[in-house]
Amino acid sequence: MEYNFKELEQKWQKHWSDNKVYKVEVDNSRPKYYVLDMFPYPSGAGLHVGHPLGYIASDIYSRYKRLNGFNVLHPMGYDAYGLPAEQYAIQTGQHPAITTENNLNRYREQLDKIGFCYDWDREVKTCDPDYYHWTQWAFIQMFKHYYCNQAKQARPISELVEVFGQTGTEGLDLACSEELSFTAEEWKAKSDKEQQTILLNYRLAYLADTMVNWCPALGTVLANDEVKEGLSVRGGHPVEQKVMRQWSLRVSAYAERLLDGLNNVDWSDSLKEIQRNWIGRSEGAEMTFKVKESDVEMEIFTTRADTVYGVTFMVLAPESELVDQLTTPEQRAAVDAYIEETKKRTERERMAEVKKVTGVFSGAYAINPLTNEEIPVWISDYVLAGYGTGAIMAVPAHDSRDFAFARHFELPIRQVVIPVGAEETDPMTWEDSIDSKEGTMVNSGIINGLDVQEAIAKTKEYIAEKGIGKVKVNYRLRDAIFSRQRYWGEPFPVYYKDDMPYMLDESKLPLTLPEIDKYLPTEQGEPPLGRAKNWTTEEGYPLELNTMPGFAGSSAYYLRYMDPKNKEKLVGEEANKYWQDVDLYIGGTEHATGHLIYSRFWNKFLFDIGEVIKDEPYKKLINQGMIQGRSNFVYRKKGTNTFVSYNLRKEHDVQPIHVDVNIVRNDELDLEAFKKWSPDYANAEFILEDGKYICGWAVEKMSKSMYNVVNPDTIIADYGADTLRLYEMFLGPLEQSKPWDTNGIDGVHKFLRKTWRLFYKDDAFVVSDEKATPDELKVLHRTIKKITEDVERFSFNTCVSAFMICVNELNDLKCTKREILEPLLALLAPFAPHMSEELWHALGHNTTVCDAQWPQLNESYLVESSVTYPVSFNGKMRFKIDLPADMSNADIEKSVMEHESAAKWLEGKTVRKVIIVPKKIINIVVA
Repeated sequence: MEYNFKELEQKWQKHWSDNKVYKVEVDNSRPKYYVLDMFPYPSGAGLHVGHPLGYIASDIYSRYKRLNGFNVLHPMGYDAYGLPAEQYAIQTGQHPAITTENNLNRYREQLDKIGFCYDWDREVKTCDPDYYHWTQWAFIQMFKHYYCNQAKQARPISELVEVFGQTGTEGLDLACSEELSFTAEEWKAKSDKEQQTILLNYRLAYLADTMVNWCPALGTVLANDEVKEGLSVRGGHPVEQKVMRQWSLRVSAYAERLLDGLNNVDWSDSLKEIQRNWIGRSEGAEMTFKVKESDVEMEIFTTRADTVYGVTFMVLAPESELVDQLTTPEQRAAVDAYIEETKKRTERERMAEVKKVTGVFSGAYAINPLTNEEIPVWISDYVLAGYGTGAIMAVPAHDSRDFAFARHFELPIRQVVIPVGAEETDPMTWEDSIDSKEGTMVNSGIINGLDVQEAIAKTKEYIAEKGIGKVKVNYRLRDAIFSRQRYWGEPFPVYYKDDMPYMLDESKLPLTLPEIDKYLPTEQGEPPLGRAKNWTTEEGYPLELNTMPGFAGSSAYYLRYMDPKNKEKLVGEEANKYWQDVDLYIGGTEHATGHLIYSRFWNKFLFDIGEVIKDEPYKKLINQGMIQGRSNFVYRKKGTNTFVSYNLRKEHDVQPIHVDVNIVRNDELDLEAFKKWSPDYANAEFILEDGKYICGWAVEKMSKSMYNVVNPDTIIADYGADTLRLYEMFLGPLEQSKPWDTNGIDGVHKFLRKTWRLFYKDDAFVVSDEKATPDELKVLHRTIKKITEDVERFSFNTCVSAFMICVNELNDLKCTKREILEPLLALLAPFAPHMSEELWHALGHNTTVCDAQWPQLNESYLVESSVTYPVSFNGKMRFKIDLPADMSNADIEKSVMEHESAAKWLEGKTVRKVIIVPKKIINIVVA
């Protein structure tokens, strides 16, 4: 019986589906294990071979844990909202739901072909009203809660209203947009609208004027990762910075807990560091600088209050509201022009372009509160509005960006720290700023002569005492803008009365998307929902026209998988108590910041209000590397339609051209397929080498424009899903990026065929019940040990190598014993489930190999009875000898001396010394 992978893979995929082999329920009699893949967005192009890498790894581990007795939750669903479907709808008029459903079906078809152990009964789609019901519900809860910094948790807004009515803001420490102060009497005297406006200052979901990435051509706000070099990634349209009234989530309130939570998860150090940098905790002081001849005061945050004597200018972010207040009439035109120019660059680009120096003088001067010195106030895009107060005191002697700015605009530079072991020098002779973390203060008034740490402490104490500042902890993390001017997204459960937002009653959820005639903004510039007829509540109040962003649906999907059919709650108490959190999360590094921050925030909020039992959602997180494309090239003689093979190209004047990798095998071009590939090449001629056309190659990003996209369907059709699964793992370590190269896939496929031949010879099933030999048992248990250890380390590439070694050794031993082959199948099942299932049943089992037991290691089989020693004379190995493992050194020496191969090297020589390293080497020193 031949290994017919096409037939048996279709057979077992149908069997698994029909019999719901992967369906899972709460089972308190078994330990749980929850494995999660990062939510895929299904594009129209479908999967290429790079996409399944993480899915295959998680599938292997899921199957491994099931074989070890765990009740494994391994779900899959789709992040189904997105700008591409909306843009396609704008271009074609086709409803985004149709485009999305077609893409989902394509993804599902491809995923099924690979043989994943997903429980498809738990599938979720973010565009399904039954799913986004709970996204809308969570948003309502955030609107109804504020964050208490003292209690370090979210609390009901109704509680805050009660406190305001009793004591006003006295003694409160709350997360807010702006520090407010009022008495209970003042609160009670305010109108309902005024009170609602104040509450927006504290709500976790709030409306506020925010700087956004606005793309006029697309008619929507874009996230930072949707913008590159001032243009939209989608379509390449100009993007500008613009202040808009937007919904935001007060993620910043959870900054400290998001930071502390990293100490309790099993993530890589590099990933934790990325998160820590994104959150950006810094301790310092907030100080007040009065503006000359004005009532305006500038609040600045600095981590180095001790360097205030070195301030020679101030800088405002272009978006700061102080810009308009401080700009003098003489400078107005220059400032306006500069502000307009900065709108074209995102904050991320501004942070990255450290060498680009731009700015404009406002015309105003601030007063240094410690020296009373007048300091010019500039405007520059290297200062960001969202960090600190959007204004900085510039100390160019000790900050590289301040230094570059000062040099560019010829501003003064004053040294206030002398590094340890150095002397004070003229800053105008410096090439760059100097480090100020350690050293002695100079030119610094009351802190002159102190070391840096003493100076920081004394300055903080002084400014607090004099009322010109306060000690403060600041975070770089800013609130998440939560509005998009799109159609294809979750509708907000919000209506407006007297221009103030109110939440729909939860009984009205889900609020579903209405039908509209076009998917474009209205002629008045409103978002597409402005086109909907009767987009109001039953009482006639207008509903929100914006929709939620893509990350809304992906922030809590892992919870919905636990209990996807629950009509009453996001996740029921029983399901959440059992599944608790994600034990293993696998996905790409592109989600190392945004998604992980938002979903951790979402989870912590739900924890605060008692909806989930775990504060952190993901115990262990692994970022898989990227599979890059391996491009192929043909070489056309310039001015002709003749193509020169790779090794002959230097003899001709040629032009390299990308060619479809799917018509190249082991770098050999299929000539007839090439002629059919494009009409331009129908009459192509070839200069061959040894009768073949050999292509060149390069490693590049997998992209349709480079014709290096490999469809997994093609690999499965040619080699089978089990080969694809094994080969993706074999390419290299899971967490490293590596190129796709079909040149090695034949070897993996041959391995599977060789494994098959352990069970079948010709058409006969040859497995016997004979007792295994010690050598066979040694091979098996060495493999059990290696595979178990490597799976636990997620070192799947070395697992594949170990399987190959094992099968080769069993073939050499002509092993066909059930005692060996049955446990081998259990080991192989997570990697090659289709073939393993077929052979498992051939062994006589009626139950699935998925429920086999993971083989137990017996170390006694690995104890070596003999050792092969290399025997050296004066350090040069001359022959090898097999000796009992427990032989004494004296007997080893005797056996070597008497060995026939030793005589040649001992003849006429005197033995000076015999060195024996037990179970390693023997070296005889002769003279």
